[in-house]
Amino acid sequence: MKKILASLLAALAMVSGAQASGGDLVLDKFPKERITDMAALQNGAKLFVNYCLNCHAAAFMRFNRLKDIGLTEQQIKDNLLFPTDKVGEVMKVSLDSKDAKEWFGAVPPDLTLVARSRASHSGTGADYLYTYLRSFYRDETRPTGWNNLVFPNVGMPHVLWELQGQRAAKFVEETDPHDPSKKVHHFDGFEQLTPGKMSAQEFDSNVADLVAYMQWMAEPMQTQRTRLGVGVLIFLAGFFFIAWRLNAAYWKDVK
Repeated sequence: MKKILASLLAALAMVSGAQASGGDLVLDKFPKERITDMAALQNGAKLFVNYCLNCHAAAFMRFNRLKDIGLTEQQIKDNLLFPTDKVGEVMKVSLDSKDAKEWFGAVPPDLTLVARSRASHSGTGADYLYTYLRSFYRDETRPTGWNNLVFPNVGMPHVLWELQGQRAAKFVEETDPHDPSKKVHHFDGFEQLTPGKMSAQEFDSNVADLVAYMQWMAEPMQTQRTRLGVGVLIFLAGFFFIAWRLNAAYWKDVK
């Protein structure tokens, strides 16, 4: 329980900056149908292992749990088992915590539960991740050379930049409506600097797959629980009808 709480607190620390400095940003809606799409979840797992698991751990998810999204044990061994040689191991990371703190300013948080930790009035945790991963832009004033609209001054670099390409963010300066003596900057779109390996549509689709996997990883039984809940409600409705008719039949001759 202590480890789970620590993971949640670390995930909250990773995304808390958006509330203070990016709270007025409207989050894009994550395509929820991806969560039940096995092909999307498998592609998301591949992206997660290749791009996220280099720095971020998922210490509460075991590799053999990926069989729940349609992968065989042999497929897991051949394609996803980079940090360890045992399918039953958790998704650890080889990055030393001291090195991580020196390079990024903080130890990258565990991502097992991150999709559950950033729900707000603006959207779900999946909406946040879907927008965050698609909102990086070049900023040479930052140590990593990258910044993010959702999480300004984030310490994390844009690990998917080769897929998306490099972009610059355009800002316009306007007078603060609350204080005419001040100037504020508003986002005015992206400018593509270099092309990526994917088109914009392909990149968005792959990010949706990655977020779908992270949403599934945070709560692997979500789909089954929802399906079970619907079945229970149908059963109770049927049982109520039968009980109502039995009650009517029992009391029909009583005057």
